[in-house]
Amino acid sequence: MTTVDAGRAVARRKSVSGWSGRTIVAVVVAIFVLFFVIPIVWLLLATTKSAHGLIVENPFRPGAIGDLAANWEQLFGFQDGAVTAWVGNSALYALGALVITLVASIPAGYAMALTEFRFRRLLLVLTLIVMLIPNTALVLPIFLELNVVGLIGSPLSVILPMSFFPFGVYLTYIYFSTSVPRDLLAAARLDGCGEFQVFTRVALPLAAPIVALVAFFSFVQNWNNFFLPFVMLPSSEGYPIQVGLTSLLASTPAFNPSSAGTQSVQLPTLALATVISVLPVLIVFLFAQRFLVAGMTAGGTKE
Repeated sequence: MTTVDAGRAVARRKSVSGWSGRTIVAVVVAIFVLFFVIPIVWLLLATTKSAHGLIVENPFRPGAIGDLAANWEQLFGFQDGAVTAWVGNSALYALGALVITLVASIPAGYAMALTEFRFRRLLLVLTLIVMLIPNTALVLPIFLELNVVGLIGSPLSVILPMSFFPFGVYLTYIYFSTSVPRDLLAAARLDGCGEFQVFTRVALPLAAPIVALVAFFSFVQNWNNFFLPFVMLPSSEGYPIQVGLTSLLASTPAFNPSSAGTQSVQLPTLALATVISVLPVLIVFLFAQRFLVAGMTAGGTKE
């Protein structure tokens, strides 16, 4: 085989390889669009339609502003404004737990990474073990403990367990172990700073990206938590929006024919409630992207 023929064969193999790669990418993108993008588009368009139009019209044809307004009115008029209370409860639980999580997990990660104390390694191992335990497996023992102290049904029965966030402790531990120069902390101590001042004035400002990352993960987990508040809150008045969706679902004749009546909810209204339930997480994600990227790359290199 001549040099020219060999070059042509290599070019053909590269061309075939390139087409194969593009075909795989196209298939992956098509699957992603089919299973993720199309349902989301349908859900958004469903909020703009009437119950009849949702069934008989083109599923990807936008509805009318009037139908969207009617769905909005029906949703927030459900059970005398229960949805508004549910959204407020979700904000209270998620933000309350977030504050406690940051106050507890950031210093804990710092202490395990940069200080020496008894049982330090044992605490780190326990943190890793608890991270592997499913949250639902902890709900029953937590329920029994809170029942003993009489907190079941109160906001604290949801906020306190949500504040337990070992993943945030571990993320903080990794960051302080790899990305904060120990010489810098030692210099602050030589300048007369106490351990608390070293943490608040030197280490904590450097850890802003990881604090934002822990805050985001904690907020998303708290906002989307369903099983814990479902078990801890016996009354619908204290429900967060994720649990309140079950009441809306039970009041939708398409899923529960016996619910037809004055308080029944139509499918477009249920779709609107679903969109509203995920909207805060989406907004937080859009505004926090820069901090999230910085936090995810933090700790990737060792100083």
